[in-house]
Amino acid sequence: MKNVLFLCTGNSCRSIMAEGILNHHGKGKFRAFSAGSFPSGKVHPMSIVTLSRHGMQSLGYESKSWDIFKDLVDLDIVITVCDNAAGEQCPIFPGTPVKTHWGAPDPAHFQGTQAEIGVEFDRVFGILERRIKALVALPVESMDKATLIEKLNAIGAL
Repeated sequence: MKNVLFLCTGNSCRSIMAEGILNHHGKGKFRAFSAGSFPSGKVHPMSIVTLSRHGMQSLGYESKSWDIFKDLVDLDIVITVCDNAAGEQCPIFPGTPVKTHWGAPDPAHFQGTQAEIGVEFDRVFGILERRIKALVALPVESMDKATLIEKLNAIGAL
């Protein structure tokens, strides 16, 4: 089982949804976690609604600092999901896990009606799910580190 940490700034939307999506699609192959460089301390309610709407686990998520993962879990892969175009700074994770960046827009900053916000959360969910399904399809257990990095970087462009 590969341990994957999704990192974001606030750990309230993108990284939370990515954690839920990978734990749903990667059962038995991956175990996902999420954290933030500057956690907001709360999970955005639409993240939970979106996960639930897509038939995924919607309980037990919390916004937490990436610091707790330094010694808590042996990580195999660390994926930042911050959108650099939005000017966010993603943390650099210490240690030896494979690292990649899968930038995605932050739906928490989207302005609109409740229905429009829901559509934006679904759009970002779709980006993350497409990438995560590509990750789950990889034969990660038989890949060397350089090949895995190459494939993960390519997935980030999907």
